[in-house]
Amino acid sequence: MITDDLTSDNGHLMIGGVDSVDLAKKYGTPLYVFDVSQIRNQIRKFKSAFEEVGLKYQVSYASKAFAVKAIYQVMKQEDVHIDVVSGGELHTALAAGFPSEKISFHGNNKTFDELVMAVQNHVGVIMLDNFHEIELLSRILNTDHEKINVMLRLTPGISAHTHKYDQTGQTDSKFGFDVESGQAKEAMKQVLDDPNMNLLGIHAHIGSQIFGTQGFVMLAKKMIAISKDLQKEFNYWPEVINLGGGFGISYNADDDPITANEFIKQIADELKQNCDDVPEIWIEPGRSIVGPAGYTLYEIGSRKDIPNLTPYVSVDGGMGDNIRPALYQAKYEAVVANKMDQSIVETAHIAGKYCESGDIMIDQQPLPKTDPGDILAVLDTGAYGYSMAMNYNRNPRPAVVFVEDGQDKLVVKRETYQDLTSLDLDY
Repeated sequence: MITDDLTSDNGHLMIGGVDSVDLAKKYGTPLYVFDVSQIRNQIRKFKSAFEEVGLKYQVSYASKAFAVKAIYQVMKQEDVHIDVVSGGELHTALAAGFPSEKISFHGNNKTFDELVMAVQNHVGVIMLDNFHEIELLSRILNTDHEKINVMLRLTPGISAHTHKYDQTGQTDSKFGFDVESGQAKEAMKQVLDDPNMNLLGIHAHIGSQIFGTQGFVMLAKKMIAISKDLQKEFNYWPEVINLGGGFGISYNADDDPITANEFIKQIADELKQNCDDVPEIWIEPGRSIVGPAGYTLYEIGSRKDIPNLTPYVSVDGGMGDNIRPALYQAKYEAVVANKMDQSIVETAHIAGKYCESGDIMIDQQPLPKTDPGDILAVLDTGAYGYSMAMNYNRNPRPAVVFVEDGQDKLVVKRETYQDLTSLDLDY
């Protein structure tokens, strides 16, 4: 959200001490901009909250939210773990010099080649999601004479209050071993019987963009109950309980996210009440680390006025660089970056340039008087903007710039038209 300290004397939006209008001129639009100090501060808030309650912990950045070499390098500097969900994310993290022993490999259908890649690069832990993966990994480890840490992803039967596509902890889910039906126990038996797998612990993730603490507290209680049940049956107590991520952020004035301190204090209280020997607790924030730090800059172009209806103000990007409004009906807020000191005079639809009627980035956005060439900044776009970007309508993907302490640095080049055809072959 915008505060007075983000506006310069000339009425421009400032990001990380840099004038956003200057960034748009220097690098072009659309442009993803990240305030790196915000990312660092959020990581440190999670760490501080754990240290205050006295729990052993790891913060693991869920990199599907935003995965480029530069962000992995920031995570390395901040001494956190990361999780990846594909061979591509794993390759990017390794190419960035991120230490493999601090990588968790997630996914509900890891391929044979991806698992080989993970084993050969000695990732810290593979999150086993299904029986097929257990069989594949067992075969690879036996062939390569390797051993590796694993965790079991469970579906504990807890549904988060979020968009239906973001719910992952309920029984009817494509993810994880179901607890209720006995799948989790069978998976536990198979892993414990495999001499090449070291079962580090259990994992669950209940959803994304969650505002309340109730679901997380319920999950903590359930994971301890599951651990006690497994201890009775297998004489196994987890070294690690991973409670996943899903902490919501404020995209607009209606959103009221929980703080790191609130969330961690409540789960710590629940864990300590139900367990004398609390395992190391891992969390996997992604959106909450990078989301609020991200801004997307666009140039305003055409306008359509219809009598007695809301006007359309169009920008030079849209669903290709932020699919979430079309896919999830996600709501964002925006400002005119070069007119921060001007009064609001109207409400408009912010329309993208893509050839789809549903390419409406913001349905009702209060605006000052706008002109072609103005710079629109959409706020809180750091998560799932670039990572879900696409070349629909053969539009190149935008560049990415990091800003920190008044300095800007290009970390992902803008795609060119030549890039779009670089993999095409003649027929």
